[in-house]
Amino acid sequence: MTDKSDPADLPAFDSDRPEWAQAHGPLRSFGRIKSRPIKARQAALFDTLMPQIAVPDPSKGPIDPLALMPEAKEVWLEIGFGGGEHLAEQATRNPDALMIGCEPFLNGVASALRHVEEGGLKNVRLHADDARAVMTALPDASLDRVMILFPDPWHKARHNKRRLLQDETAVEIARLLKPGGRVRFVTDWLDYAEWALERLARTPSLTRIMAEGQDWFAVPADHVVTRYEEKKLGDTTPIFLEFRRQG
Repeated sequence: MTDKSDPADLPAFDSDRPEWAQAHGPLRSFGRIKSRPIKARQAALFDTLMPQIAVPDPSKGPIDPLALMPEAKEVWLEIGFGGGEHLAEQATRNPDALMIGCEPFLNGVASALRHVEEGGLKNVRLHADDARAVMTALPDASLDRVMILFPDPWHKARHNKRRLLQDETAVEIARLLKPGGRVRFVTDWLDYAEWALERLARTPSLTRIMAEGQDWFAVPADHVVTRYEEKKLGDTTPIFLEFRRQG
């Protein structure tokens, strides 16, 4: 989900966030964490459903994905799931896969909780904050797929350092993927696509997946269109970058 909050406003939010995620911690790659009031029904799910499906606090130690769903045949991670419709639909289509979703925007988490409840989804686990803390707590070669859809673009050159996809993020993703595991990055901003392609392409052990004759506008067969994508807020048709972890 794209947000145009100015970084100058960010410290005001930090006092409400976990200690590891405040200003002295990782540089924030997102803006506001809440906008409109959360509906009463969705707010109630934070008290009833969220404790049941929350990812363990990453500041407390390593996280074993299979401890969250022992029967899982695959483990997927979606970084910044927006309103949760993509996460929920992928969970519905892939019931044997554990879907870990991270999203700092509380309205998005509330929406995702509604999708999980309405779909009766048992294979979703949520983290209502920065995904990078969860990534650090996950073991090597523990993920089959990583999905990054329409992250905040941070257009201004002086703000590019706040983009989620940095060299260190790409290296961390490569560490987490199993051999043959895949990462998908999607954006509707051309400069961010070029930025992401450069960093993913130079990450050791990651190789771009591109079928013969395809370009980066080719929509993967399993892609789920989201409400954000339908708004067409970017400057280009959505661009899809897919990379595979080599053994």
